Amino acid sequence: MSVAIQRETLSEQEMIASAERALADIAKVREGVAKVIYGQESVVERTLVAILAGGHALLVGVPGLAKTKLVETLGTVLGMESRRIQFTPDLMPSDILGSEVMEQDETGKRSFRFLHGPIFAQLLMADEINRASPRTQSALLQAMQEYHVTVAGHRYDLPAPFHVLATQNPLEQEGTYPLPEAQLDRFLMQIDILYPELEAERQILLETTGVAEQRAPHVTTPERLREIQTLIRRMPVPESVVEAILSLVRSARPGLGNGDTDKHVAWGPGPRASQALMLCARARALYEGRLAPSVDDVRALAEPILQHRMALTFAARAEGMTVRDVVARLVKAAG
Repeated sequence: MSVAIQRETLSEQEMIASAERALADIAKVREGVAKVIYGQESVVERTLVAILAGGHALLVGVPGLAKTKLVETLGTVLGMESRRIQFTPDLMPSDILGSEVMEQDETGKRSFRFLHGPIFAQLLMADEINRASPRTQSALLQAMQEYHVTVAGHRYDLPAPFHVLATQNPLEQEGTYPLPEAQLDRFLMQIDILYPELEAERQILLETTGVAEQRAPHVTTPERLREIQTLIRRMPVPESVVEAILSLVRSARPGLGNGDTDKHVAWGPGPRASQALMLCARARALYEGRLAPSVDDVRALAEPILQHRMALTFAARAEGMTVRDVVARLVKAAG
């Protein structure tokens, strides 16, 4: 038995034909990214899954792991208008959203005109997002959830599609402001970027230290991306996958009968985590050439989707446990 969130469904033939076209486009995107980003297949997969699912992603890794390069490459390959904001302690909300300026015409009449900030882009890179003050970080909250901003009482819609890819350095915490839980929850995934494998690093050395560097090709358009995102929302979801999502997310919440969770978790993921798993499981299935998600997709996406939506108790932290450890236990217990 399968369920689908959208009432409007495609026939089986239409779904297969649309999926085949989407698969061809996704394959071209993967090839385009691979021309510039060497190795890091898991990171590329998860970032593309987040975008295909229509969400935002937080990229966490030490400096020099091509986080910025990945975002720039995705903007080029997907044909999206992209901008970068370097978050610093003195950055103000108006530096992100824009501001109103007073103008005077030839007759002397004065009026206000809104100057759009860099947030009015289809792909926004928020570089080192935790270096800005909480006041500035909160400027992204409304935009990430509602896809519009409000300045001086006026609503301004953001371009579609709109995605935020933020980066964060996990090591250097002096002079930083941890992201509030409400903002972390707006990120579909937290993607941890590790050091590259030996062969990938060898290729990086050979390809990036010469006279000419590889350039990412322009592969698709934002309009085509939106069509694929709509297709993903129409994909049927087996009942077993829905139950797996509900079971996993609810087992991560204290007070619902799971002894280990009650002992180790201070607060757990909300319904937005379930929504994220549902969308990303569909996107991952299509990314891998399947027409419906499986329980394996839920297991594979549990860590990047749940880890930033949970907090450990003091006792668990004192024992040296991490959120990843807890999520891994929950996935294993779920079978």
